[in-house]
Amino acid sequence: MEASEEQDDWRSATLARLREWIMEADPGVVEEVKWRKPTNPDGVPVWSHDGIICTGETYKHHVKLTFPRGASLEDPSHLFNASLDGSRNRAIDIHEGESIDEELFKDLVRQAVALNGASRRGS
Repeated sequence: MEASEEQDDWRSATLARLREWIMEADPGVVEEVKWRKPTNPDGVPVWSHDGIICTGETYKHHVKLTFPRGASLEDPSHLFNASLDGSRNRAIDIHEGESIDEELFKDLVRQAVALNGASRRGS
């Protein structure tokens, strides 16, 4: 997370909008803040339901939503645009002035919740 004086800019507004969409996509989601440290005192928001759905981070030039099991999700619209080479993670980087489709994003969240639930049940 960037310094607190930068919290009222486009990055915090973007992260707040994504937070709303996550909560709308899965009313059972749990939000926590993890990984606080001196260099990142605000920590990292983490949304979970039977496992981590995604994390949200702000950087100087973008907002990043990382889905730890994103490689297992269907993404025919190619919302994932970062961390594409890994075997598990996929991420969405959003830069100032960019937007993503709300319904497609919510679909990824729902898929992640379903995948977590299936893994928890041993399917």
